[in-house]
Amino acid sequence: MSPLAPLYRACGWLAGLFMIALLATILVSIAGRQFGFYLSGLDAYSGYCMAASSFLALAYAFAHGDHIRVTLVISRLGLKARRGAELFSVAMAILASGAFAFYSVKMAWWSYKFHDISSANDATPQWIPQLGMAIGTVVFCIAFIEELVLLLRGKQIRDDTDEIARTE
Repeated sequence: MSPLAPLYRACGWLAGLFMIALLATILVSIAGRQFGFYLSGLDAYSGYCMAASSFLALAYAFAHGDHIRVTLVISRLGLKARRGAELFSVAMAILASGAFAFYSVKMAWWSYKFHDISSANDATPQWIPQLGMAIGTVVFCIAFIEELVLLLRGKQIRDDTDEIARTE
């Protein structure tokens, strides 16, 4: 089990809570149409919940092997070539997710610094909903770094033999 599993699990739980909040905002919106009331900014909060849920779930899903992995080519490689391909893939994922995390955090910081407010009816400070994306992308990058460290040590977070067997 990963030493960072509690972090990934916490993000998974937060993602689930935001998914429940998304459901609640949609149900209130439907009830409002049926009973003739309107809550200003509810659509914006639905979007915020959906974004937070999506980004916070990234690391949890990755740690559990739920992301799509293309093993068709890698499964055909020899042991040494497969290790090299996996190391290269994870290194590229760290670069991509690291850039995404950096700019997500930077965007939330600048929104906070400049007091950026949502243009929707809710007038929420933008840094608040942007935190979900920033935290989610940072933890996702951490998950890739952990995967690289484990690969360099000759270990893996999960066993891909079932997935490889399905591709043969």
